[in-house]
Amino acid sequence: MKRKIISIDEKKCTGCGQCIPDCPEGALQMIDGKARLVSDLFCDGLGACIGTCPEGAISVVEREAVPYDEKTVMENITKQGASVIKAHLEHLAGHGRTASYNEAIEYLIENDIPLPDHTPPERRKASTLPPGMVHPMAGRTGEGICHPEPHAPHPFAGCPGSAARSIPRDGSRAGPRQPVGGTITSELRQWPVQLALLNPAAPYFDNADILISADCVPFAYPGFHAEFLQGRILIIFCPKLDSDIEGYIKKLAEIFVQHTIQSITLLHMEVPCCSGVRYVVDKALARTGVTIPVEEKTVTIEGEVE
Repeated sequence: MKRKIISIDEKKCTGCGQCIPDCPEGALQMIDGKARLVSDLFCDGLGACIGTCPEGAISVVEREAVPYDEKTVMENITKQGASVIKAHLEHLAGHGRTASYNEAIEYLIENDIPLPDHTPPERRKASTLPPGMVHPMAGRTGEGICHPEPHAPHPFAGCPGSAARSIPRDGSRAGPRQPVGGTITSELRQWPVQLALLNPAAPYFDNADILISADCVPFAYPGFHAEFLQGRILIIFCPKLDSDIEGYIKKLAEIFVQHTIQSITLLHMEVPCCSGVRYVVDKALARTGVTIPVEEKTVTIEGEVE
């Protein structure tokens, strides 16, 4: 395939090696006293190495090259330690390479490698992006976020019932609670709610307090909306009947690392199998290395909270 990739002018290269540390992907090596591109597979063509070359020997060209492979790059990068992993993630995020960034995050989660503290793409200001690059958060409100020109709407490609959307509600979790048994209004703030359908990048997770509940809890506890859901983003699943528990751990880990989560409230039934909710959350937190306050509550079959 034809794509952008770096090119090194051998006549200009003095072999100083200053470009090597700026390529955590491992595409550059010093060979016979010169910097060499050792693998098209490792070079993303973004040119992070260009700025540190004092001789101007490195440029970006467009030519036939093997496609860049993020998984192969991550296999090489993770051997070099947390600081190199961080540099690579920052590199992808800083250039708006969201797809490659997400692949890198998935690789770390799948291989139980702790995620280093870094700034993901959605938290970067538009001013840090190269000229002409559109910020991955374009169109959302917030300091430093650029807003694209209006464009024609396009039909939702998947099931309309699983399209992510926020639901505005008045008040907050700190406000007065609705009386159980009286007039109760919905406190649901987003859709969908099933973990299998949730998009980890959905904006309603930003700075959210999250309620993670077993499927049966809202049916057993009458004050679910007023006492627990108010002011929180809801995630529900069944640790016994749902088959893709490993997929759930991975998806929760992606949510935890892509957003600043303020707190997690866990609700599950008293039956032993339902405690698997805590297992899934603990595994997801362990994979990310993120610290989030967790409060756990048990609901009895009689509808009481322990």
